[in-house]
Amino acid sequence: MIMRNTVILVDQIDRDIAAGHTRYRAIVDATVRRARPVALTALAAILGMIPLARSTFWGPMAITIMGGLAVATVLTLLVVPALYALWFRVRREESIEPSIVPAEPLDSFDRDAVPVRIAAE
Repeated sequence: MIMRNTVILVDQIDRDIAAGHTRYRAIVDATVRRARPVALTALAAILGMIPLARSTFWGPMAITIMGGLAVATVLTLLVVPALYALWFRVRREESIEPSIVPAEPLDSFDRDAVPVRIAAE
């Protein structure tokens, strides 16, 4: 289950990069978007193990599974994005981009162009 969450997170990062986001921004945004589903999935499994935790026979296994899910969730949400950034050498400075594209200079404006009528006029 946790392995699937990690694969989905890395795939989401790759999709955001393909969509044109900077690599740093894609890592942060994908991790924030995937945090809730990953946490809720792990929490549901952990809460499902609580009835077994009281059992003499199955109790140690249930507690081990609950602890493993909690640790794996933290690893998925904190360590995997950090390792991704480290592996692909993503720097925070590359996220600084001008968000406004500069307009063309006014002297390149074509004054001989024919104005187009808008249907609403």
